[in-house]
Amino acid sequence: MVTTQRSGARQDLGRLGEELAAEHLLDAGWEIVARNWRSPDPLIRGELDLVGMDPDDRALVFVEVKTRRSATAFGGPLAAVTRTKQLKLRQLGISFLRESGINAPSIRFDVIGIVVAPAPSEPAIEHIRGAC
Repeated sequence: MVTTQRSGARQDLGRLGEELAAEHLLDAGWEIVARNWRSPDPLIRGELDLVGMDPDDRALVFVEVKTRRSATAFGGPLAAVTRTKQLKLRQLGISFLRESGINAPSIRFDVIGIVVAPAPSEPAIEHIRGAC
């Protein structure tokens, strides 16, 4: 039973982080193209958290969002994007391009790390462009 509660709390934290990341991007003038996109290809399992268009360079950007309650525990949110995760994001990005038919002048993989500290602190958001 404890595992289910932890898993639920983790999912809630992840959803909060994705919402904060989407707001961050929308505030910067981005268009959100997809949220929580899953590949229909059974050989490519996984999810793209956010897919958006960067208004600065019109790049189609695949955004991985990592949210933590601490910047130091487990290496912080950005440390969770391992080489294996980067390769999986690339596979998912290719699958998305095939399925969506979107034609963009360029593509990019970004990571947004969010640390949600206890109130009244505001969440800290770090956006790394071209991270993968």
